[in-house]
Amino acid sequence: MLNGSRDACIPAVSNKNTYMEYTLSLIEPLLEKAEKFSKTSIELLKLKAVYKTSDIASTLISRLLLIIIGLFFLLGLNIGIALWLGDLLGKNYYGFLLVSSFYGLLGIVLFFLHPAIKASVNNSIIIKLLK
Repeated sequence: MLNGSRDACIPAVSNKNTYMEYTLSLIEPLLEKAEKFSKTSIELLKLKAVYKTSDIASTLISRLLLIIIGLFFLLGLNIGIALWLGDLLGKNYYGFLLVSSFYGLLGIVLFFLHPAIKASVNNSIIIKLLK
């Protein structure tokens, strides 16, 4: 390739079969490297998928555990508040009615905020997957 010609690096061959063999000998290593590259790329994609799956699963399990513990705490706290309010109001069921009413109002508010909450959760999942 000293003179800029592509044919400068091709040796002079006497017949067509020798030229084809020479061409095949140049192409075979290239094909082997392309095959190794594709196998490596597939392996890398598999490893990335495993990493993302394990990351999402571990996050989900740890948050689920925190939610369960938090729910038990809130259950005990709500029963305590309901009993305390019932003592203040003179009847235990008044306290439970007040606590239930609070959660009913909270449910109504969350019902109307559902699209915004859903969009936020969707975005966080997409960000986590594409990270």
